[in-house]
Amino acid sequence: MEKLQQDLFVPVAGERLFLKRICGRPDGEPVLMLHGVMANGRTFYSDSGKGLAHFLADAGYDVFVADLRGRGRSTPSISRASRHGQTETICEDLPALHRFIRQLKGEQALHWIAHSWGGVHMTSCLVRFPEIARQVKSVVYFGSKRSVRVRNLNKLIEVDFMWNVASRLLIRACGYLPARRIRLGADNESDKSHLQSKLWAQPKPWVDSDDGFDYAAAARRHGLPPTLYFAAINDPCRGHPEDVRRFRDESGPHRSCLHLLARKTGHLHDYNHVSLLTHPDAARDHFPLALEWLAGRFCEVAENY
Repeated sequence: MEKLQQDLFVPVAGERLFLKRICGRPDGEPVLMLHGVMANGRTFYSDSGKGLAHFLADAGYDVFVADLRGRGRSTPSISRASRHGQTETICEDLPALHRFIRQLKGEQALHWIAHSWGGVHMTSCLVRFPEIARQVKSVVYFGSKRSVRVRNLNKLIEVDFMWNVASRLLIRACGYLPARRIRLGADNESDKSHLQSKLWAQPKPWVDSDDGFDYAAAARRHGLPPTLYFAAINDPCRGHPEDVRRFRDESGPHRSCLHLLARKTGHLHDYNHVSLLTHPDAARDHFPLALEWLAGRFCEVAENY
């Protein structure tokens, strides 16, 4: 059956969030997908029908891929006038997207999926708003971590210098991070979103810089839905398996599985932070494990790290 594809827009705070709907079956369970920093929803799909979103739609799910405020096809684009950051993502954008999909789907429970820093946004939203967490059946993260605690050359270059120092200098000059123009990433970041994520990537308390909300304490009080954490063996700092483990552990008590994507654990490749989603073999290698998790067959996915 041919997949239904729609371009949808969700109004929030005077702006519009873009949602790409890729529907395998109209009665299929809904899935909300969220990208990381310096990225947009294209992480999950291509016009030629490739990517995780199409894979899930082919399996019968009704998939909704979001572009966060100012990214991708959301409007207006990020500029020096942008004042939003991750607090707005957590407290306004994700609840609005979730509510929109629930209304469209007759109040069905959702599955949530994220790549990289998108997992931090999603977990933060779920622990801050437990009423939303109760409407989410399962969660899958690809290379998601909060603090970067590993120490290696890649971390020194990519995080300590490029993200923490060079990016702040660019923002001071431009008023925002023009990551797309300088080919640092697929999309731009606002000053506030960059600063807030920079602070959280350091081994400091998981606390909102706007209102002091303590996400770590909330995570200890409110359990997450069952969550599968994929980590890539060849990911030295943007989603190092040890940092993924630490993110899982600080997210409070919940049913979870940390699955390492590596040849030594039986996979076809030693994946990295990007290829764990984009490699042509992902659809026959580990994407089926995500299907098992969404179906509630949690025991079919092995904890191997």
